[in-house]
Amino acid sequence: MERTVILHADGKQRCPWPGLDPFYVAYHDEEWGVPEYDSRALFEKLILDGFQAGLSWITILRKRERFREVFDGFEPARIVQYGPEKVAALMADPGIVRNRAKVEGTIIAARLWLEIEEKQGFSHYLWDFLDGRPLQNTLRTTADVQAETPLSQKISKDLKARGFKFVGPTIVYAFMQAVGMVNDHLVDCFRYAECAELGKAGHPG
Repeated sequence: MERTVILHADGKQRCPWPGLDPFYVAYHDEEWGVPEYDSRALFEKLILDGFQAGLSWITILRKRERFREVFDGFEPARIVQYGPEKVAALMADPGIVRNRAKVEGTIIAARLWLEIEEKQGFSHYLWDFLDGRPLQNTLRTTADVQAETPLSQKISKDLKARGFKFVGPTIVYAFMQAVGMVNDHLVDCFRYAECAELGKAGHPG
């Protein structure tokens, strides 16, 4: 019979995907599934999920601080100014994922983010797809977790139409899970109820 959750030494039941890695467990406990409404933070997570494509999330997570350093805290107004010399420097940095298409895609995304932020706010743009409230799933096993959904397909299609790169429906769904647009903690995980409670208020704006 498939285990739905892992019982940890602290007596808490958790989703199985972080295993027993303390670093990964902390991410699961403190960040994953928490509704995020800050536009800049949403930009950062979307970009990092794009860099994840073809890799594991733990790989990106372990490099996140270096990503933040070299990408100027993921401030779109700074990233949009990057030229060939900055791109070359990023491609030479072993502390990040050195993929030219993804680096250049980040610069494009920064420009698009600034346009959306000025018009309606990037956070509003994303959360409006859900009428400002997180979706609360009731998943019991990892087999119930979907790789993509009709909504992630819809958001992916819209992002691509605007010019964003590395925003396929699977990447977008992983993003939605991480930023709490959908609560995909298993129902027996102690964070399920906590994240559900955090999502009750909905988007503040």
